[in-house]
Amino acid sequence: MQPGVRAWMPTATVLGLFCRGCLSKTQSLHGHSFSCLPRQMSRWNSWESDKPPPSQENPRILITGGLGQLGVGLAQMLRKQFGTENVILSDIKKPPPHVFSSGPFLYADVLDYKLLRELIVNNRITWLIHYSALLSAVGEANVALARKINITGLHNVLDLALENSLRVFVPSTIGAFGPSSPRDPAPDLCVQRPRTIYGVSKVHGELMGEYLHHKYGLDFRSLRYPGVISVNTPPGGGTTDYAVQIFHDALSTGHHECYLRPDTRLPMMHISDCHRATVEFMQTPESQMSLRTYNIAAMSFTPEEVAQEIRKHLPKLKVSYNPDPVRQTIADSWPVRFDDSNARRDWGWAPAFGLEELVSDILRSVRDKRTNQGLPVS
Repeated sequence: MQPGVRAWMPTATVLGLFCRGCLSKTQSLHGHSFSCLPRQMSRWNSWESDKPPPSQENPRILITGGLGQLGVGLAQMLRKQFGTENVILSDIKKPPPHVFSSGPFLYADVLDYKLLRELIVNNRITWLIHYSALLSAVGEANVALARKINITGLHNVLDLALENSLRVFVPSTIGAFGPSSPRDPAPDLCVQRPRTIYGVSKVHGELMGEYLHHKYGLDFRSLRYPGVISVNTPPGGGTTDYAVQIFHDALSTGHHECYLRPDTRLPMMHISDCHRATVEFMQTPESQMSLRTYNIAAMSFTPEEVAQEIRKHLPKLKVSYNPDPVRQTIADSWPVRFDDSNARRDWGWAPAFGLEELVSDILRSVRDKRTNQGLPVS
């Protein structure tokens, strides 16, 4: 078929391609056309070579929202294991040069159902990792947009995963719990009742995924991430972002103003542990899984505790506290610890980083990054 030509398919033919859970959606497709033009943004997506298609032994993976805190690093880990060409990063933003040149990248808007379907079909996707979302504090500032991205986008992803028999991963969060939830520790199964649109959308995702699994056999998987600490992307509007910013401030100005009280304890995790947990969980046989959504934990600390650990390396660090009412209220409604005993029992989850190891590693990474960028280091 020539580029740009659009193929016309009878409705009866289309219906034969879809699963029983999506028949009502496809019955409305009569008279619509299907684009056969791949939307390409990277040299990795060229189909003009004579190379044979990638081995079907490896999954074909699409990551949505890939330019946020988690996507690029996860793609790197997956590419090492399954091959560069088998992991496609996507987002609605222009990728930086090092991301663009490191492997396949495509434009993908999770609110564009037809485009998302096209990417899945044309690239023979078998795993979909859905990272597109507005985080807690940003979501509270724009509830309508958060509802659209976090819920409508989720439904598009789940519908297409069901249509195409995908293994789909939708991360959940510490924010899926609320003030009536057990806080120390929070178990996998308990009252949740979050009070942010971010948390509400994540509980909705957990329940929709579990429903589709039990009713139609969708291979839905979710991990409740704690606060994730990394250095490669700027803070993205989450309530736990102080635990990222404090490292940058410690090495630049030597002063950090924290928007939470010094005694606010929350679950946290090094990004390497987060990536590894996700990859291990995605490879876990379904027969080993007693749940579809698991807590994962590594450590819990307060702003004052992480500041004290940083002072072991940078004794002159000063921290002042100016609690933000919105973020402090959110943090006060979240658990102080996760119970992740089911993840440890079912698929062998175990973190590698405690607080001491995390602080040493993040300080080294931030120092190296600032040095490479020619920025001063205090």
